[in-house]
Amino acid sequence: MSAVIRIAIDCMGGDSGLPVTIPAAFAFAQRFPDTHLLLVGLVEPLEQAVAEHAKRYRGISPDRFTVVAATEVVGMDDSVEIALRRKKDSSMRVAAQTVKDGQAQACVSAGNTGAWMAISKYVLKTLDGIDRPAIASVLPNQTGGTTIMLDLGANVDCTALHLLQFAMMGTAFAQVGKQNPNPSIGLLNIGEEAIKGNDVVKQAGELLRESSLNFYGNVEGDDIFKGTVDVVVCDGFVGNVALKTAEGVVRMMSQMLREAFTRNLFCRALGLLALPVLSRFRAQADNRRFNGAALLGLRGVVIKSHGSADAIAFGFALDCARASVANNLLARTTSAIAQLTQVQPQTETESRDPI
Repeated sequence: MSAVIRIAIDCMGGDSGLPVTIPAAFAFAQRFPDTHLLLVGLVEPLEQAVAEHAKRYRGISPDRFTVVAATEVVGMDDSVEIALRRKKDSSMRVAAQTVKDGQAQACVSAGNTGAWMAISKYVLKTLDGIDRPAIASVLPNQTGGTTIMLDLGANVDCTALHLLQFAMMGTAFAQVGKQNPNPSIGLLNIGEEAIKGNDVVKQAGELLRESSLNFYGNVEGDDIFKGTVDVVVCDGFVGNVALKTAEGVVRMMSQMLREAFTRNLFCRALGLLALPVLSRFRAQADNRRFNGAALLGLRGVVIKSHGSADAIAFGFALDCARASVANNLLARTTSAIAQLTQVQPQTETESRDPI
């Protein structure tokens, strides 16, 4: 793209803050000369961190960055109320505000998920036809492609209508990201049969079958990584547990392989022979490559990074933000949701809860 892409970063968010976000920002700027980064945070430590890294990245002009002042930081253990009501000049809120004001086209944070969701919703508002934003991300599957899954933690308690809206947003996201005009939707359940699941999931299944979406039917947990469908829909509680469980299994398998091939001289020799296979597995299973989840349903591009992300992982979240802007995610998602909303079955929508 010839136009400059402007991305705002909450530099103070996450478990580590500046030691992660600033080196990731410089490495990202080096990879993508078409970007300008708005670095949001406490001015003194932020400018000091930028000055230190500028010495290591001498080829990057200071004009590639703009330091945007914030006087407060949302802690990882702060409640939504504290983040939204009491810390009105936090780095999170200022970052989101830059998108609303048109200074940036996307914003990224590794901070408190609940606070980031609440602040983004309050500042940017939701799209027409959407009651609640949802966190969506792509996960690798055994076909060599990816599966989009949502919600991954933004909404613990959902109605059937929310799950239908998540399916709409997931469809739009897949149309943009996977270039698939008619992505298949699966509803995560404890079995494939329509009679299984709790009342909310059963009602959601009925709404999806009546909709114009390409509804495959119920899917189970292993279907996520089989690549059975393009998009898997569930509430945030189930989605977050499934995601964290998968990450834990990958870490356990990696650890077991390392231990197995370093036990003795013979095992080390086998490990050397298997090194190409192990390297491919490590690359494919490295969850840092898939860091960066989109908060769908908002009037702006908002990306959530893992709080524990290192600089490499946070860099992938920045990549996600840039790709979202470059591919016109917001405009195309807005258009797709508007078209889908017009042909959905008539249902009672809940009043939007003011945060």
